[in-house]
Amino acid sequence: MRSKTQRAGVGRHHKTTTSQTAKGRIALVTVAAGAASTAGVGGAAAAQMQANADHETKAQSVDYDLTTDSNELAENGAAAVETAAPQILAIAESKPVDNLSEQLNKAIEAADARIAADAASRAPSIVKPAEGAYTSGFGARWGAMHNGIDLANAIGTPIVAAMDGIVIDSGPASGFGNWIRIKHEDGSIAVYGHMETLDVAVGDQVHAGQKIAGMGSRGFSTGSHLHFEIHPDGNTPVDPIPWFAERGINIS
Repeated sequence: MRSKTQRAGVGRHHKTTTSQTAKGRIALVTVAAGAASTAGVGGAAAAQMQANADHETKAQSVDYDLTTDSNELAENGAAAVETAAPQILAIAESKPVDNLSEQLNKAIEAADARIAADAASRAPSIVKPAEGAYTSGFGARWGAMHNGIDLANAIGTPIVAAMDGIVIDSGPASGFGNWIRIKHEDGSIAVYGHMETLDVAVGDQVHAGQKIAGMGSRGFSTGSHLHFEIHPDGNTPVDPIPWFAERGINIS
């Protein structure tokens, strides 16, 4: 009786009911389904990522061929770059100029000389030596030879060079008080007398129309005037009236 009872107890202990078996199967199916579901989602995502990677690889991989030979491109490209490149100019180093002030002064003097030469070239070659009243002519006068003409005007009236030339005398002279003699390029000599003031010195180069003195009454004179003589050959005086007239200047 005891043995039956024990075997009966053992059998009750390992008895599996229908409800327990069903529950176990449901749990197993659930776990399997979850695993399958999880595996399915992961697989789909992995597949999509792989597809995208393949697409990107294909999009970035582009086959192309250069239509221009590489050597020609290198040569022409270098030439083009060399042509288009900005040119670098060699600029001399700036250095201080020696004697700059002296050079500037010389440049100014040269410019003044050119201006004077240009003005002289435009000026008349022969001019009337002074403005004034014609009071005495060439010829015998008071028992002596009067070798020139007289033009009277106020003291200080400008007296000018009749022609271009070089001053060969300027200062006191017997009978003239003061005189000036100018030798011209053609060898003729003009004489000016009785001046109150002298504006030129021996050796000066003068131009026709340039002021050389101020009118006066120095020496043997009865009033303020200019005594003027012309010596065409440098020695012999001639009548200045026709001499001036031949050159288009009317004195009287």
